[in-house]
Amino acid sequence: MADSLAELRQKIDAFVNERDWAQFHSPKNLAMAMIVEAAELVEHFQWDTIQESYDLSAEKRQEVAHELADTFVYLLRLAEVTGIDLIKAAHEKIALNAIKYPVEKAKGSNAKYTVYQEMSEK
Repeated sequence: MADSLAELRQKIDAFVNERDWAQFHSPKNLAMAMIVEAAELVEHFQWDTIQESYDLSAEKRQEVAHELADTFVYLLRLAEVTGIDLIKAAHEKIALNAIKYPVEKAKGSNAKYTVYQEMSEK
């Protein structure tokens, strides 16, 4: 079992290479496949109440886990073929979001960031 992101990426790469699937893994195709899997994930919650979305049966939790895994694998593969370091990109994005959503303005609010920009401009 892969214990790290690097090991998982290697396992995915080996899986793809053994099947000669890299030829089909353009960034466009991988992004589209990832969205399809994300849509399949959403289907599991489509008509649930907020509480029901937390209270998953063991069977539904397993189905959700598989859809999350499918989405995650495509995300990792997309990062691989585009040469993007996801960990670095995530750290950069968190830093940008900290600027976009300052704690003193965003805490406890789900308002879109443009609201904070408008507040800053006044």
